[in-house]
Amino acid sequence: MVIGAGVVGLATARALALAGRAVLVLERAHTIGFETSSHNSEVIHSGLYYPAGSLKARCCVAGRERPYPYCREHGVPHAQIGKLIVAPGESEIASIERIASTARANGVDNLQWLTATQAQRLEPALRCVAALLSPRPVSSTAMR
Repeated sequence: MVIGAGVVGLATARALALAGRAVLVLERAHTIGFETSSHNSEVIHSGLYYPAGSLKARCCVAGRERPYPYCREHGVPHAQIGKLIVAPGESEIASIERIASTARANGVDNLQWLTATQAQRLEPALRCVAALLSPRPVSSTAMR
């Protein structure tokens, strides 16, 4: 029996069912994925922000590529669009440098610094002095 039909509960139920187990999923809400899972930002976190070596950082780095093969194999529409972390003014550059340092400490090694012009090529409406680009997850061979 699995309690909760959110993303974790349903993933657990699926894994049990694929292993040949009979599964019953119980959910208190009126539909599946209604509570915490409904607040999902639909972003795959790559380990940019969490303290170096923390469980969250390790899980992000270890799992950042795992959804993509599943999506391809099951026809789930998806896009690896990357992420821009922007400095709207000079005073924010130090904060982004700290994020980059934390990310590198967590094994995120594919970040790219962009000038304002380079960032605006990616997002024309953007106004910033600099940006950090996290283009997409790195290859599995680079994971720790």
